[in-house]
Amino acid sequence: MKNVSSKERLVLRAARELEDGFYVNLGIGMPTQVSNHVPPGMKITLHSENGMLGIGPFPYEGEEDADLINAGKQTVTEMPGVSYFHSSDSFAMIRGGHVDLSILGALQVDAQGNLANWMIPGKMVKGMGGAMDLVAGAKRVVVTMTHAAKDGTPKIVERCDLPLTGVGVVNRIITELAVIDVTPDGLVLRERAPEVTVEEIQKATGPKLIVEGDVPVMDVGEEAS
Repeated sequence: MKNVSSKERLVLRAARELEDGFYVNLGIGMPTQVSNHVPPGMKITLHSENGMLGIGPFPYEGEEDADLINAGKQTVTEMPGVSYFHSSDSFAMIRGGHVDLSILGALQVDAQGNLANWMIPGKMVKGMGGAMDLVAGAKRVVVTMTHAAKDGTPKIVERCDLPLTGVGVVNRIITELAVIDVTPDGLVLRERAPEVTVEEIQKATGPKLIVEGDVPVMDVGEEAS
C-alpha cells in the first residue's frame, strides 16, 4: 500500500460507501473530496442542495467556472446530463427520500446515532444549511470526521451535549482511525487504520465499542494499493 495521509485515507474509505446508481449528497469540507474518487466504471449522480444534479469532480486550476458551484460555494464541474433547478425543488428531492446516501461531517456523534454538526454554543456557529433535511430524508447517512476534537476530546460520545442536527440518524462513522457502525446494540467497530490497535481506538472513543472477532484493516480501495 502506498503512503497516504490520514485525511486521504478517510476520504478514500468514504468513497467505498458509493454504490452504482446511487444519488448522493456530499457535505461541505472533506466529504466533497469524495467526488474525485468515484470508483472506475461506477455511475453515481451527485446532488447539491443549491439546485444541481450531476456534479462532476473538482475542476483543475485555471479551468474553474464561477457560475458552477456546490452548496459550499466551491467551483465544480458538470457531468453529461446535468440539470439545474430551484433550491425548493432540490429540497423536495431530499425530503421525498430520493437521496440514497448522504456523507457529511460532524462535531459529535453519540452511541444512539444522534448527530450534532452545526454549532458550538458561544464559540462556533457554522449554520444548519441543508444538514437537518439531509439526515432526515436520506436513505443512509455516513459521517466522516476526525476521531477527536482539536483539544483531544472524543467526538464519538456517549450522549451529544451540543445542539442536535438529527436524532438517531447516523448509520456509519468513518474517521482516520476506524469505521464504526451504529446498531441497536451499540457502536460496532468494523475496521481499523493500519497503524492503530483496537485498544488505541477504544481509548480515543467515549462509549464502549463492540468488537466482533478480529477487526480488519480499513479498506480504502485500489487507489492506495
